[in-house]
Amino acid sequence: MPAGTQDRYTIGLDFGTLSARAVVVRVGDGTVVAEAVHDFAHGVMDRTLDAGDGHTLPPDFALEVPADYIEAIERSVHDAMQASGVDPEAVIGLGVDATSSTVVVTDAQGTPLCERPEFANNPHAYIKLWKHHGGQSQAERIVELARQREESWLGRYGGTLSSEMLLPKILETFEEAPEVYAATEEVLDVLDWLTWKLTGRLTYAAGDSGYKRMYQDGSYPSRDFLEALAPGFGGVFEEKMSHEVLPLGARVGGLDAEFARAFGLPEGIAVASGNIDAHVHAASVDAVRPGQLTGILGTSVCWVLPSARYHDVPGTFGVVDGGIADGSWGFECGQSAVGDCFAWFIENCVPASYIAEAEERGLTVFGLLAEKAAQQEIGEHGLVALDWWNGNRSILVDGNLTGLMVGQTLATTPEDQYRAIQEACCFGARVIIENFEEHGVPVDEIRVAGGLLKDSFLMQMYADITRRPLSTATVVQAGAQGSAIFAAVAAGAYPDLPSAAASMGGVVENAYVPREEASRQYDRLYEQYRHLYELFGREDPTMHALKEIRRDAMARRALRPGAR
Repeated sequence: MPAGTQDRYTIGLDFGTLSARAVVVRVGDGTVVAEAVHDFAHGVMDRTLDAGDGHTLPPDFALEVPADYIEAIERSVHDAMQASGVDPEAVIGLGVDATSSTVVVTDAQGTPLCERPEFANNPHAYIKLWKHHGGQSQAERIVELARQREESWLGRYGGTLSSEMLLPKILETFEEAPEVYAATEEVLDVLDWLTWKLTGRLTYAAGDSGYKRMYQDGSYPSRDFLEALAPGFGGVFEEKMSHEVLPLGARVGGLDAEFARAFGLPEGIAVASGNIDAHVHAASVDAVRPGQLTGILGTSVCWVLPSARYHDVPGTFGVVDGGIADGSWGFECGQSAVGDCFAWFIENCVPASYIAEAEERGLTVFGLLAEKAAQQEIGEHGLVALDWWNGNRSILVDGNLTGLMVGQTLATTPEDQYRAIQEACCFGARVIIENFEEHGVPVDEIRVAGGLLKDSFLMQMYADITRRPLSTATVVQAGAQGSAIFAAVAAGAYPDLPSAAASMGGVVENAYVPREEASRQYDRLYEQYRHLYELFGREDPTMHALKEIRRDAMARRALRPGAR
């Protein structure tokens, strides 16, 4: 334990899709001494604009309310501090992470435009969550033009661009809601908005800027490119995103007096530059060195990998110099729905008899299905699925792709279907790992964190399907702990991230080890998965056509008398 740190603490704040989590962490050894969680009041608005007039949202929208974030941050930090019993004077810093590509538009003072009466019913004035795919056509146009012009930055994003990123989202606003765009003075990923609110100083975090705001080698896509993309759009970066970019672990400023009072903390303690929710997990599991792949397993899944060298890797979600830790290239890939796939199945496809059985036995429905699925031989269900319920982030980068299950019969059971979806998510991870290695980026080990770790059946499946051991996080709130580690660096308790992660992070080594016989059986299913992956991902247009048919139908429905 480094001298002088045994009685010092930092706070980590982790903003997920549905809630904010705060942890109080001892700086000397990373022990989480208290935690608190607060749910967002409005949750995700993906069907109706619940915070406005309740009108029906277009397909592929996913919005949130900025005020929910502020309420959650105040409540969670206050509650965590109360539970900790820690002297507030012993807290030296605070770190923040949030879902990346979660975009908010504000005025010059940082007030979100949805809080203005004239924009209260305009969906483009709200936070566009990471899984908002309303800008798919804009993303496709950006990529098409970049390829025509041979823009050098495109290779940093695997040769394509997801509609989840900031630029397609703000271009969507420019084209679909020009009045909102005109009133916008700052375009921010929400993690930068949060550190601005906490300190009164607006800066951008380097990692998020590179991965999600297309800031590479000190610059953004050129005004000339942006103007060719959409006349009048050329100044979006210069006019609405023109502040300082800070490295990971840097000190944005001191905690604002108003928030200090709300939290019960000293004014002026260090606030670290914001970070991507997935990426901070790498610090928590001490995986900040080349070859250490971190899987963050939750509603979606992110895979982050430091590498000593840069390589073009098609289908990556982003590559940033120093994006995970200084001195290495940080590669990011992901899967747009994993836990969300499981939740969708539970909410929509499980018969009442299963729900009753789970209640009678004191199990969750997830636990009951896992128990039933675990009794099967591998392949016994006769199914293979594609895990694209929310599109494919890596390696196809296509939000128009959709879920698929092949092999169903009248004998197919819910546990068959559930297991097939779980296997598909693990197969998708294997595609990502193999894609890294095929393009010269080695994967030496896998460390995992996130809410899905509680499913031991699924974790063993990951090990068997990837044919690699899994080392697992030692804390439940690994994201928030990771942010607390960055806060320790920002506060000067450690000289750099590797030393902080080595002292404060850690894993259970090789918690799950692949079983050769199981791996051989999964290989047979994986072969079928890869066939369907290539067929529907690159060759067959059916999924795209069905998406277009759905959009047309939704547009017709919106024109019905009395439609909202």
